[in-house]
Amino acid sequence: MSENKQNLPAWDLSDLYHGINDPKINADMEDYRQSALTFAEKYKGRLANLSLTEVAEALDFYEKMLEKSELLGSFAYLNMCTQMKNKEAMAFYQNIVEKLTDYSKPAIFFDLELNQLPEDKINTWLADEKISAYRPFIERSRRFKQYDLPEAVEEVFVEKSVTSSDAWVRFYEETSSRLEYTVDGKKYNDAEIGKLLLDKDPELRLKAGREIARVAKENAPFMSFVYNMVIKDKSISDIKRGYKTPVSAPNLGENVKDSTVETLAQTVRDNYAKLAHRFYKLKAKWLGVDKLTYWDRNAPLPFCDDVHYSWDDSVKIVLNAYNEFSPKLGEIARNFFDKPWVDVPPRDGKRGGAFAAPVSGKHPYLFLNFVGKQNDVLTLAHELGHGCHMMTRLNNGELNECSRMTTEEVASVFGEMMTFQSLLRQTTDDKAKLCLIAGKVSDMINTAIRQIAFHFFESRAHDERRNGELSEDRLGEIWLEEMRAAQGPYVEMGDENAPIWSQVGHFFFRPFYVYCYSFADCLVNSLYQVYQEGKVENFPDKYLDMLSKTAITDYDKLLSPFGLNPDDPEFWNKGLSLISHYIDELEALDKKVFG
Repeated sequence: MSENKQNLPAWDLSDLYHGINDPKINADMEDYRQSALTFAEKYKGRLANLSLTEVAEALDFYEKMLEKSELLGSFAYLNMCTQMKNKEAMAFYQNIVEKLTDYSKPAIFFDLELNQLPEDKINTWLADEKISAYRPFIERSRRFKQYDLPEAVEEVFVEKSVTSSDAWVRFYEETSSRLEYTVDGKKYNDAEIGKLLLDKDPELRLKAGREIARVAKENAPFMSFVYNMVIKDKSISDIKRGYKTPVSAPNLGENVKDSTVETLAQTVRDNYAKLAHRFYKLKAKWLGVDKLTYWDRNAPLPFCDDVHYSWDDSVKIVLNAYNEFSPKLGEIARNFFDKPWVDVPPRDGKRGGAFAAPVSGKHPYLFLNFVGKQNDVLTLAHELGHGCHMMTRLNNGELNECSRMTTEEVASVFGEMMTFQSLLRQTTDDKAKLCLIAGKVSDMINTAIRQIAFHFFESRAHDERRNGELSEDRLGEIWLEEMRAAQGPYVEMGDENAPIWSQVGHFFFRPFYVYCYSFADCLVNSLYQVYQEGKVENFPDKYLDMLSKTAITDYDKLLSPFGLNPDDPEFWNKGLSLISHYIDELEALDKKVFG
């Protein structure tokens, strides 16, 4: 029986603002506007001639200004995403975004002027103790210097963002949150319908899958048009700035080489058959079919207990796993449940999915749609990993804290792994163990394999869009080709699933994010194997230290304490080998349990 949604915790945003009518919002917005004007008046055109003391003061001023902006933007978004059918909340969010965008314009000069300074001037700055505290920000900004445009052009890009890419993303999210699905006369929202695919009843899964495909098909013309606009908007910016490929700008933001991403993607692709195809063959056998339908890839196994986890039990399981690994990490994690920092239940108007959101100068918030499945327990572990990661970085400062998605997913995936391993250690029955490992392998394939298939879809869509608009049929063709390659001969990927690509929100609001999941999964698998080998002393403490530095330290320095190097193709194979190891275990358990 499902837990009563009314009994599940919801977050309290009052430590940010006391609602959208809080007078402090207008006061903070005006303070931000005035700060940006004062900043430009005081420092524009003068960076090259500032004393070291003045440079440190300018950086401090800029950081405090950005903290105010981030606080306002975060509150507006968090307030909106739990009530996306509330017109007042939606209008408030848009109003805040537009004002922040407009008020930020006087400060556009800063990064541009910083990047025009000669290297010896920068080195002199960084030799100063106070300025060197901002080294990660300065070095990150200067990575983009060859792609900077004149200030007047940059200002146009900033102004147009609210009516171009940002507007299309908002439109996509609002539309997705309003979609309605009907199964057996009952209506479901976007967040709820996917849960039916985890039901034990194959007939219910079939109905849900067909309904999802029907709604996707119905909305395909609209979604295709929106996606074409998102890609074109990015392409205009990329071409004007001189980026060689559509993925180059995101990679530069991650500070990861294009070649490293290509090696990751190709290594995973080379392992499709060894991992995904092999697992789906086993799963088809367990479900008693020759081929899985696309919708049954994540279906529960018929011989496994359909366990429902209460919220309290889920919290206990995850906290115990975190504590087993590191009491320090467990202490950080407990904050999220002792305080109203988590929004748990699915409800009408709430957007789908799950995320963790940092708030400048404050604690993070966790966003869930919890219904009590095993997958929900692991999702909680995942998002809690993000939240703890953000907590370890609070002292880095707003300017230095630019998230790199390739490391952003490390703590979350590691949190899932810790929880899974904790559950596995408590499981002695062979059939129960098979069920648990099968669920984990399914998740790992979704993370490491499927996300790379997403990456190939996205890359092809962006490449082809440069030659003209892509029809809904063409987008569907690319989707089917990439999904069929990844899933293999034991999954029936029918033509009716062609428009399902539009449900991958990251394609719209964070282009080329998806490969980061696979990057992080392989990295975590490698890290966990190092941990199991026991060759690194004080591994938990070194792991927490690594998390605190992921936004401010290069990969070689981050991973050197663990003997790992992501530029080496064997690094990715090591990560994928853990998935292969679990499939080996499944094949052995299958023979043991079923003969």
